Amino acid sequence: MRLRIGIDYTAAVQQRAGIGRYTRNLVRALAAIDRENEYVLFAAVGGGRPVDEDWPSNFRVRSVPLSDRTMAILWHRLRVPLPIEAFIGPVDLFYSPDFVLPPTRARTVLTVHDLSFIRVPECADPNLRAYLNKAVPRSVHRADLVLADSQNTKDDLVELLGVNPQRIEVIYPGVEERFRPIEDQALLENVRRRYDLPARFILGLGTLEPRKNFLRFIEAFASLQVGKFASLHLVIAGRPGWLYEGIFAAVERLGLEGKVAFPGFIADEDLPALYNLAELFVFPSLYEGFGLPPLEAMACGVPVVASNSSSLPEVVGEAALTVDPMDVKGLAEAMGRLLDDGALRKRMIERGLERARTFTWEGAARKLVSVYNGLAFAGVHGC
Repeated sequence: MRLRIGIDYTAAVQQRAGIGRYTRNLVRALAAIDRENEYVLFAAVGGGRPVDEDWPSNFRVRSVPLSDRTMAILWHRLRVPLPIEAFIGPVDLFYSPDFVLPPTRARTVLTVHDLSFIRVPECADPNLRAYLNKAVPRSVHRADLVLADSQNTKDDLVELLGVNPQRIEVIYPGVEERFRPIEDQALLENVRRRYDLPARFILGLGTLEPRKNFLRFIEAFASLQVGKFASLHLVIAGRPGWLYEGIFAAVERLGLEGKVAFPGFIADEDLPALYNLAELFVFPSLYEGFGLPPLEAMACGVPVVASNSSSLPEVVGEAALTVDPMDVKGLAEAMGRLLDDGALRKRMIERGLERARTFTWEGAARKLVSVYNGLAFAGVHGC
């Protein structure tokens, strides 16, 4: 029996990073492995361009000229009961990879990437937090099956929202093959010049917001600015989010002007080179539902220091040094060890390359197809 499956592709169209990149990679992997089922991709494109990728014959796109914000207001604030079928036609299953479900008559699969808005509410924008606190629990309890990016997120769903663990499947995201060691020095130098990057630097990556814990990262870096590490710079790449002013103020307070660079958002195609240029990658986040950047850095042959909180130990395994994200001294010591101990550095690079290879988008897509088939043909346990 061939299934007709609807997927909310809006994030892939509207967001360059984060859930947008997750959705693009997962759906592209589905298109590469599943030529049996029929797929209909729904995209709220607003005033933007229609989705114009070259899809296989069993994929169709249904774009609407309404923005994702408009659809969120209609479906989740006003709760207008306009079913997704009005836009994409009847489907056997509908999958949303972005926290919330539209009204639908089909069976449903929903991905919840994290519950940071509940776990660390002080780190979330108040307006966004208020919306998620209402919309996400409703969608989670409507869904026939909930997907989590990690066991940690599954555990949070059980503890914080009371979801039956039998209704949750863990599907790990993948690392794209383009993240690998780069030998092309001309390519690397082009990216270095494009973003005005220093010769030797420690790299951090993520939206400038409290949850990413960049303030303590900068304080740890400041304590390394003596002796053999004094020539190192710090690069924190990512667009400003909210409550980021303290990050810039810390640079000034610690006298690090000229030693800390903020190149802003990095074009997706430049990320592999950015990782390759770094001496060390540090991911000190307070909470992550998964955390792809440490794995991407590992795949590029860069040693990693990561938080020992939330899902990150599950993600990095024994292939990175993990530290309490609140411990500035411990963070500085871990960075110093990986910069100074050649044998440890070599061992972490080798482990990182091996670890990153275990997370693939093809594997995620194959598990997702299995979920679709299981839900359609065998049913799931109730809540």
